[in-house]
Amino acid sequence: MSASIKKYLQLRAQVDQLTEQLASKHQKHMACKKGCDLCCMDYDVFPIEFEAMKEALQNHPVELQESIDGSCIFLKDHACQIYEHRPIICRTHGLPLLFMNDDQWELSACELNFTDFADEEFTSENSFPQDTFNSKLFMLNKAFLEESKGEHSEFELIPMQHLKDHFQPKNS
Repeated sequence: MSASIKKYLQLRAQVDQLTEQLASKHQKHMACKKGCDLCCMDYDVFPIEFEAMKEALQNHPVELQESIDGSCIFLKDHACQIYEHRPIICRTHGLPLLFMNDDQWELSACELNFTDFADEEFTSENSFPQDTFNSKLFMLNKAFLEESKGEHSEFELIPMQHLKDHFQPKNS
């Protein structure tokens, strides 16, 4: 495992720690649970995330699903088959996300969790700082590409469904 992927896994652990804290703070609003798959899409990820997932899935056979309207190929019976190895974007869904858009701060959250934003006051302490972690992920990806001398550019994203070409599917 490369040094960059190890650092990526550390970042993913930091994301998990913060998302657990935020989920606890917002537990009265959180409807996320196994079976809810509204946000489970075929996302594009940075090469570092793709490679980390590819390594993790080599010995983790799954039953691939057809992508219907852009749904994730790893979603089966409304549950993620690669939950432990899912990318950062999937780890933050449902939480209030704070990000910069057109020179102003915006807040986004799952419509199933936060049905009335007026009921809650969102601050930097109770929202996920998406730009901060995206910047860290971008820099880790850049170092990974330099280290691996890969064929991808630092701005290139890879559809997660391309993982299906890199591991042995589970027999149905």
